[in-house]
Amino acid sequence: MTASIHVGKSPRESPENLMEAIVTKIITQQTSRHRRLRSAIALGLALSVAAVTACAQSPAASERVSAAGDGPEFPFLDAGDGVTIRVGDDWSLPADAGVAANSGFFSEEASPADQVHTRSVDVSWGQIQPEPGALDRDSSGTAQDMSFAPLDEQLEGQESFWMRVFASGEEWAPEWVVDECEVSTYGPDYDGQRHLPIWNECVWGHLMDTYQSLFIDSGLAADERLAFVYVPGAFTWAEFDYEMITAAVDEGDLDLETYLSWYDHAWTELADMFGDNANKLVFTGEDYPWGPFGADDDLLAKQAVDAGLGIRTGITELSNFHLSEAPAYGSHILPNGHMTLDDTLPVHDGSRIVATENECFNACGYETDEPYYAVRQSNLKALQLHTNWIYVVPEPSYFAEYPKLWDWVRLSMGHTAQNSPDAWAALRDAEDMYWAGDEAGPFTGEWQTRPWVRNLERWLVQVDEPGSVAHRSDADVHSEVFEPDNGTAHEGLVTDAANGDTGFVFELDARFAAASAEAHPVVKVTYLDDGAGAFTVDVGGWSSPEIKRTGDGQWKTATVALPDGAFGEGDTSFRVSIGDGADDLTVRFVRVVKA
Repeated sequence: MTASIHVGKSPRESPENLMEAIVTKIITQQTSRHRRLRSAIALGLALSVAAVTACAQSPAASERVSAAGDGPEFPFLDAGDGVTIRVGDDWSLPADAGVAANSGFFSEEASPADQVHTRSVDVSWGQIQPEPGALDRDSSGTAQDMSFAPLDEQLEGQESFWMRVFASGEEWAPEWVVDECEVSTYGPDYDGQRHLPIWNECVWGHLMDTYQSLFIDSGLAADERLAFVYVPGAFTWAEFDYEMITAAVDEGDLDLETYLSWYDHAWTELADMFGDNANKLVFTGEDYPWGPFGADDDLLAKQAVDAGLGIRTGITELSNFHLSEAPAYGSHILPNGHMTLDDTLPVHDGSRIVATENECFNACGYETDEPYYAVRQSNLKALQLHTNWIYVVPEPSYFAEYPKLWDWVRLSMGHTAQNSPDAWAALRDAEDMYWAGDEAGPFTGEWQTRPWVRNLERWLVQVDEPGSVAHRSDADVHSEVFEPDNGTAHEGLVTDAANGDTGFVFELDARFAAASAEAHPVVKVTYLDDGAGAFTVDVGGWSSPEIKRTGDGQWKTATVALPDGAFGEGDTSFRVSIGDGADDLTVRFVRVVKA
C-alpha cells in the first residue's frame, strides 16, 4: 500500500490536548488481499498495548554520553583486549560518527529532545487559493480532519519544515476549479472522501499555477528551511495511491493512454518548475502499485525518479512485503535471493530525498506483541533501501523504549559507502509474499528461491562458498507479524558442519574497505549462544582469539578488534569460522565498524 497513517495529535493541537486528539483514519489497502481497516489510536494507548521485550533496553540517563548534538548519544562498545562479549544486540557507534548531510527524522511537530528537528507545514489548496489569482496567506484550512493555521503563521520561525499541499479532495480543492474544469469527483476513498481527477489537464494546470505562486514566485522552494515537499498532493493523506485512478477506470472515465499522456509530463513539469530545487520534490507513489493497468503502471514510480524527484514509501513496517524489488530505489532481487541496491543512481546522490515512515507498530490499527522485533526490522529495511529521511512519531515509534537502536538509525541514514561508520548484514531468510505468485514480476526463470529473500545487506554481503554455505535457521522464527502478507521470517543463518559448511564468508563493499584501510576496524557478530564450542573471525592469515559459547541460549554480540590494515587494497573479505568439533553456530547480524 502507499498510504501510511500518522497517528496522534493533529499538528495544530497542544500537548495538553493530546489524549483528546484521537483521529480515526480508516485505511483500506490497495489490493483485495490487502483490504482491511486501520484505525488510528491515541499515542498514550499505543504504548500500553504491548509489553517491552527483554531486548528492549531502556537505558538510564547515566548511560548517555550526550543528550543532543550530531554525535552518538551512547558510548561505543569496543573490543577491550581483543574480544568482548555482551548480551543482546549492539547498535553502538564510535564517538566520531555523525549525522549525514540531508538526513533526519521528520514528523508533524518538531521534538528536539528526540532528535526530530523537522516539522510539517500543511495547507489545503482551497485554503490558499479560494479564488483565482493571488494566494490567500491569512486564512485557515482543513484536510483529513486536521485544522491548518494560515500559511504565513505556519511559516514563522527558523526551524526546518517539510510540506504537503492537500489538493485533490473534493473538500480540499477550490470550488472554482471544479466549476471551471467541469470535472466529476471519484470515491469515496477509505476515509470517505471524494477526489478530483488530478490527471485532468485543466485541474493539473491550475494546481501547477498554484505551485508556481506558492513555491517559486514567493521564493519558498529556495528557502533553506524547506527540507522537502510531498507531491503531487493526491489522494488520501496526499499520498499517491491508485484507489481513485482505479475508480475512474472502473467508471469508464479514464484509459491508459489518457493517464500516461498526463503522467509523462507531470513530473518533468514539476522538476523544471523547481529548477535547482527539484531535489526537494518527493513523489509519494510506488513501484508495482495496485493499479488498474497491469504491467503498464508497474515502473511509473521510477519514471518520476528519473525525472529528477525523490521517492518515499509509507509501509516499511511490513518489512518483508513488496519492497524487495523496488526499482525507484535501485533495489533488485538477484537470482540467488539476495537483494542488491545500486547506490550510484542519481536518486542516491545525496541531494534528493529517499524517505519512509516508521510509526505504525502498535498504532494505525497494527498490533504486535513483539514491538522491538518489528521496530528493528522496519528500520533495517529502511536502511537497506538507503533512505535518508524517516517519518516518526516518538511515542508510537518507541523512541523511549529503544533509544540505542534509534540513535544508530539516526547516525546511519544518508551516509555513503565512503563515509558510513559501519557496514552490515542481517542474516535471514524471509518470504516476500507480494511475489509469491508464479507469474508476478520480472523474475521468470531467474529467482531461484522465490519468494524467499536472503538477508538485508548494506555494504556487507554474505557469500556462499564451498565449505561456507549458510543455511536457514529455525532458532528465531517470526510469522505474519502485523498481518499474513508479512510472511514468515527466519532470523539468523546457521552452519552445517556435518556436511562441511563450517563458517560464513562476508565481502565488504570495496569503497567501504578502502575507506577503512587506515581505520581500526572491529567486527561485531550477533550470535545465538547455544551448543558448545568456539568460533573465530578470520581475515587473511589472521584469526581472532576464540569466542567460546556457554550454551545459555541467549543472543549475544561479540566485538572483535581486527589488526591494523585488515582491509587494505584488495582485502575485502573475512570469515566467521567454527572450531573443530564445535556445534553448529547461528549468526543473526554482522557489522564492520570503523572504530
